[in-house]
Amino acid sequence: MTFNRWTRRAALLLASLTVLLSGCTTYVTTQVTAFSDWSGNDASRTYAFTRPADKQNNLELTTYERIVANELATHAFREVDTAQAHYLVGLSYGIRSDMVTVAQPVYYNPWPAPYFGRPFDPWGPWGPWGPFPDAYVNQSYPVFTHLLGVRITDRATGKEVYNVTARNQGEESSLVRAMPYLARSALADFPLGNGVVHTVKIPLVKNGGVPNEVAATPMAAPATPASAAKVVQ
Repeated sequence: MTFNRWTRRAALLLASLTVLLSGCTTYVTTQVTAFSDWSGNDASRTYAFTRPADKQNNLELTTYERIVANELATHAFREVDTAQAHYLVGLSYGIRSDMVTVAQPVYYNPWPAPYFGRPFDPWGPWGPWGPFPDAYVNQSYPVFTHLLGVRITDRATGKEVYNVTARNQGEESSLVRAMPYLARSALADFPLGNGVVHTVKIPLVKNGGVPNEVAATPMAAPATPASAAKVVQ
């Protein structure tokens, strides 16, 4: 009777964990820092990309410009020829790899087989009488830092009017796959106030792309949101 009761409880516990895990959403979290002297209006939001001389024919930069252009378009920016542009937009980007070492516990089971390894092990890490950390081992794994900077200047005067940097970290080793999240985060709630630092969370899409949902958590007084992004206080 007792065994059956524990079996039912274990089954309910595993079912609950399955439901909870299936409903979990993984987010890409990006820190955004903005410096702003923005006073433009929708009618004047014409721009052209500007490049350094050594990247005039750079395909990687072209790819990132298209990603950023899509985000600028959501804020009423229109890409035109340089001679007709009110603003010039320049991009900077990069990726860095670091090794992180974490101490992980090693668990042991005081009951030998056949009790160990059953569907519900009360002495295991998830059991009511566990866990039993016997020791810790150091495990190292790579962490990648992705960076995108967007600089907007007035073409006529050369004055910088907006400079925003987006930075995130994770296991993603490809900058091109991280770029849509960086671009979306960098331009979320455009234009931000001067000196604003906030965190933007975007749900991770497994098959690529970036979803429409964006949540921004301000760390300083933000400007009035110019997009439909949700701000979480």
